[in-house]
Amino acid sequence: MYSVNVPVPREVTRLAVGLASTCITADQRRGHTLVAKRLPDDRFEAMTRRAREALEGTPPFAARVTGVDLFRDPPSGKAPVAYLEVESPELYRVHRDLCEVFDPVEGFEGDEYDPHVTIARGGDAADLLHEEVDPVEWTVERLAFWHPGRELEVETVALPA
Repeated sequence: MYSVNVPVPREVTRLAVGLASTCITADQRRGHTLVAKRLPDDRFEAMTRRAREALEGTPPFAARVTGVDLFRDPPSGKAPVAYLEVESPELYRVHRDLCEVFDPVEGFEGDEYDPHVTIARGGDAADLLHEEVDPVEWTVERLAFWHPGRELEVETVALPA
């Protein structure tokens, strides 16, 4: 399933990798990114066109990593999931705008949307809950269409869109 993602700065990736490296039994996340909205398995060109239309006028916006938290009972996959908490009122607006075009994925989106960067899942991931992190702030200047199977950006949208 493709998604619209917020590329994260190197500081966030380094933070996530550093925290994950302290885990012994958890599965460490590769390809750190921040999902804004999962997309349906439609034709790529039509899907990206609809997403771009929904994003039209979106300005660059602020995002901030504020700490570590857990999904103790995630809707899918191994539990628990340790993640970096992300604060960004504008990201919630982007998510809502995209949910008006593409149905929210139950358990992950809509009212359940919780912006985050996954660190690790399963095993001893819960040990990261008490880790203190310095906040990381950045300006989101682009969004990316992400192919999760390949763990890569396949197209980007510069902001303002």
